[in-house]
This record gives sequence, structure tokens and C-alpha cells, in this order.
Amino acid sequence: MIPVEQALAHVFDLMTPLGTEIVPLAQAAGRVLAQPATATRNQPPFPASAMDGYALNGVEADPESQFKVIGESAAGHGFDGRVGAGQCVRIFTGAPVPDGANRVIIQEDVDRQGDLITLHRDLSPGPHVRPAGDDFADGDSFAAPRLLTPTDLALLAALNIPEVTVTRKPSVALIATGDELVMPGETPGPDQIIASNSFGLKAMIDAAGGEGRMLPIARDNVDSLRTAFDLALDADLIVTIGGASVGDHDLVGTVAADMGMEQSFYKVAMRPGKPLMAGTLNGVPMIGLPGNPVSSMVCGHVFLIPALRALLGLGAAPAPRHSAKLTAPIAANGPREHYMRAKHGPDGIAVLTRQDSALLSVLSQANALVVRPVSDGPRKVGEEVEFLPI
Repeated sequence: MIPVEQALAHVFDLMTPLGTEIVPLAQAAGRVLAQPATATRNQPPFPASAMDGYALNGVEADPESQFKVIGESAAGHGFDGRVGAGQCVRIFTGAPVPDGANRVIIQEDVDRQGDLITLHRDLSPGPHVRPAGDDFADGDSFAAPRLLTPTDLALLAALNIPEVTVTRKPSVALIATGDELVMPGETPGPDQIIASNSFGLKAMIDAAGGEGRMLPIARDNVDSLRTAFDLALDADLIVTIGGASVGDHDLVGTVAADMGMEQSFYKVAMRPGKPLMAGTLNGVPMIGLPGNPVSSMVCGHVFLIPALRALLGLGAAPAPRHSAKLTAPIAANGPREHYMRAKHGPDGIAVLTRQDSALLSVLSQANALVVRPVSDGPRKVGEEVEFLPI
């Protein structure tokens, strides 16, 4: 067995960032920007009013002074003239501030009669003008790589960027293995269970920016596994589920080796998730996950998602950890790094009572994995522990 940190380093060694493609901005949500984008304009492109009011020359804005209204400036329809001494322009939020004006007196600070306004004695300090290029300027760069959020898309649109260069979505072939498995909706035999891991892992992969592709269940025989591997060789990453242990019916490692797999490691000092392996099969990175549902999902968070981020060009880094104070004590840990299902809330974090790796219902209740170091001693209420949000 090797430590989690060492296993993750081996996984990263297998990952090479993928190529790029150009997509319309409207299709770029959740994609990874691969090349910087450059603004082609200033925002705002002109000095713009931040309030509804009257635009005038600020040096003339003495309390109770009077100005003649000579026109109007609205968003999309600016005033095509110049503001002279003793003059002002009615202006609305977002509209261009006309030449000769550099301050907006808000409408609440003005009395108007016909085309004449009188300023109040107490004026809002202003100037209530957004300078040209205040948000961004022509030539400003939007850095890459970056996972694009809805806010990013709004900014890129404002930068006048109609399409972006993004990393191609990793295609991940998911191979569930085992004679005991049937798909949801089928009627299981007396010795069978429903295949569940593939659905959770596919959702995890898709949410992280990949494309999970569920292949037919591979049965516990050489021909079925070979067929599944052949179908997966066009993927960017192959993920097997189950069959990687040392039982008589656990054939994944053997069949993969016969097909040319170069193994990086097998077995990790963690729980749940000990029977984990990784390598390359005909040049395609491969991760073999345990078959127990919780083990499979935990290893997805610890290994699979960081691997996907590396393929997407977001760097080789473990899943980020946070810290919180325990709201209930926990016993000492053993010789393997332990990822314990837990609930994190405003008052702290509590490890759930049942930690069996077959209990998906417990994992569904959890929103965090408390990470226990090897041989970590007992922890008391109020002590800080590290956790992974899930």
C-alpha cells in the first residue's frame, strides 16, 4: 500500500491536459477557458451618469445656484451638444455625460420650474459620474485557465468577446463490473443488486466539466471485460468500478495487464478505498475504483475529480480541504487515512455514526468527509479537523 498523497501524485503523472476548441460564449458555461480573452473596448465607453439628475460643470455647483436645462441625455440617446456656463442637461442613469459637464446633481437635490433648475442648499457630494474605462479598458486581459462561471460569461460578453477558446471536455468511460449487477429498472435475481456507482460517478464527472460515458456492465469473465475495455479505448480516461481486488472473480487487473496495461500502483493506505489502482491502457489513463458504493464515491472525490481538473488544464492539486470544530468526540484512527462521512453546519462538524463502506444512505446524508490522518489520536469536542466538502 502507498499513502494517498503518493497515489495522487502517480495519478497526476498519468494526466496530460487536453486540446482546445472554440465555442460560442452562450455555450461556454462550466467550461475551462484555455486562452486569455482580451477586451476590445472600454467599459463604460464614455463617462456615464451613475444617477438620475442633471449634468453640469461641477465648479458652478454652488448651493442655491440656478441653471438652464438645454437638453436631455438618456441611455442609448446622448445629448449631442456642449454644456456651457449656467447650463445643464437632464440625464438618466447610464447615459453619456455630455461635453462640458463633469458632475451630476441628483434629482432629489433640485427644484425645477420649466427649463430652470435651482440647486438645494445641501447637495449630495457626487460627482455621480462613472469614468470611461472604470470597469475595464480596451486591451485588458481576462486570464486563463479558469472555470467559467455565469458572472465570468457576463463579463466576457461585456468585453465584446463572442466566442472563447476552451479545453475540450474529457471523455470518461465508466465500466461497472460484476455478475451481481443489474441496471436500475431491471429485476435483479436472488443474488444480484442494482448498479448504482456509475450513476453517482457520472454525475460527479459531468458536474466537474467532463463527459461521463456509461458502458454496458462488464461481467466477471475475460471476454466481457475485454469487450468493455475495447469500447473504452477512445476515451480520455477509463474508470473501472469493482473487480480490482484479489478475489477469484476480480479480473480487472489481470485482463487489463493482458491487454498491455502499465500499472502505476495498486492499493492505497486509505479507508474506504484501499483496493484502488491506476495506470495506462494502450496510452489511455486508467483508474480502477473499488466496488463498494461509498468507497467508489469517496475515491471519486479524492482521485477522480482532481484527475479531471488536471486533464482540463486547471493544474495538479488535491481536492481543497477546509477545517471546522467538532461538535461530538471521535475515537482514534488506525493505520490508514480515513475519510469519514460527516455533516458540516454553522456550529461545526459531526462525524456520522455508521461508517460502513456499503451504506449509500449514510453518504447521502453527509455533506463532508472528515479526513483523519494515519494514527490520529482521539479528538474532543471543539478540536479542529480537516474535511472535504461533498
